[in-house]
Amino acid sequence: MKNAVIMQARVGSSRLHAKVLKELCGKTVLEHDVERIRQAKTVDDIIIATTDKAEDAAIVEVAERCGAKVFRGSENDVLDRYYQAAKHYQVENVIRITSDCPLIDPFVIDEVVTDYNCKQCDIITNVPNEWETMSYPRGLDLEIFPFTWLEKAWTEATDSYDREHVSPYIYDHAQNRVYYKYDKDYSQYRWTLDTEEDWQVIQKIYEHFYHGVHNFYFEDIVAYMQEHPEIAQINAEVVQKLKHTK
Repeated sequence: MKNAVIMQARVGSSRLHAKVLKELCGKTVLEHDVERIRQAKTVDDIIIATTDKAEDAAIVEVAERCGAKVFRGSENDVLDRYYQAAKHYQVENVIRITSDCPLIDPFVIDEVVTDYNCKQCDIITNVPNEWETMSYPRGLDLEIFPFTWLEKAWTEATDSYDREHVSPYIYDHAQNRVYYKYDKDYSQYRWTLDTEEDWQVIQKIYEHFYHGVHNFYFEDIVAYMQEHPEIAQINAEVVQKLKHTK
């Protein structure tokens, strides 16, 4: 398949255990992820890449219920899990999204994929490394790279950090890397799910917008947050886990 989202998901997480299985307005976080991603016109399929641990059978059950494809692999060598998943399903371009982003925006996905196709770059992301500053809210994160670069990283990367985080090797070695930046700065908002404070914010957003249909998107949520600045304060002090800084 040409463009596939490969979304890593597992029950074990250091800050908020089983977060992708938490119930949010009647469905699991993972189900909301899949429903929102499925609205993207540039995505051919969704693959849930989970581990081969027994506890992650629960992830498989939810993924299959959603109609997503599943691949099970190494818990710690996430690069290998991604590579084997992409190889198994013959993915040409990997759209990497993590499962702790239940507000992921299909329109943002389409915009970034379109830019990736136009620029024919090695890797594109809306989450900068050391060379830029954030513009999107944390939680709309995605990156896209071709299978050829994933295979190169899988073959050559030996550092444990590179194996655990999938794309750092590509950022270190690719020459044509592109940062997709929004024209306004909304980086003060945090919509990812990593802590109890994050969960409170996401719950409030869903309780306001979600009534069985995903028809609320990036700018709708920004407008709501601007009307209710107290919501953003709930997780304003949460420190994001360090991203690659080599």
